[in-house]
Amino acid sequence: MNKTLFTLLIPILLSMGCSPEKSGTSSEHPTSSISDGVDAEANLKALGITLIMPNAPTANYLKAKRSGNLVYLAGHGPDRPDGTQVIGRLGEDLDIDAGYEAARFTGISLLSSLKAEIGDLNKVKSIVRAQGMVNADAGFKNHSQVINGFSDLMVEVFGEKGKHARAAIGMSSLPNNIAVEIDMIVEVED
Repeated sequence: MNKTLFTLLIPILLSMGCSPEKSGTSSEHPTSSISDGVDAEANLKALGITLIMPNAPTANYLKAKRSGNLVYLAGHGPDRPDGTQVIGRLGEDLDIDAGYEAARFTGISLLSSLKAEIGDLNKVKSIVRAQGMVNADAGFKNHSQVINGFSDLMVEVFGEKGKHARAAIGMSSLPNNIAVEIDMIVEVED
C-alpha cells in the first residue's frame, strides 16, 4: 500500500475503532471492548488473583442487580480464598495493614460477583462509586486507609476506569463481626 494512502486511512480506521497495526478483537475476549488498552482479565492474572465462587445471599436480596448500563453490587465482606472471612474490629483486634488486606479481599469478592453478573470484566466502563464500611472501635480514625485496599485494587485491575467516588465510614459492628463491608456501582457496556 502506498505510504500516502496509508497515512490518509489511519484517521478513518481509528474512527471506526480499528488499529492500523492490529485489527479485529482479542481472541481471548472476543465479546470484550478493550478500547483503552486495559485488559482487566489479564491484569487479574498478572496480579495472581483468582476470583472466588460467589456465595449465595444470606437473606432476601441479590448480590448484583443490573439496571440499564449500571450494575449495583450489594455489600460484600472480606472473603478469603479458603472460604473464611477476615473478622474483628479495627483499632481493637486488627491494625491498618490487616484492614487494608480485608478491603482488598472484599474487592476480589465484589469482582467475583460482578463477573458472574456480566461474564467478562472487560465490559466495565467505570467503577462509579463505592461505600466502604469499617468495623472499628470508637477511637479508630483511619477508615480511609483501610478502604484504600479496595480502591487500590480497582485501579490495579481497571486503570483509570477503576478510579471512583467513595465513602469510608466507621461502624460499631458489621454482620458476623467481619472487618469490612463494601458495596459498589459499576457502569458497563450496553
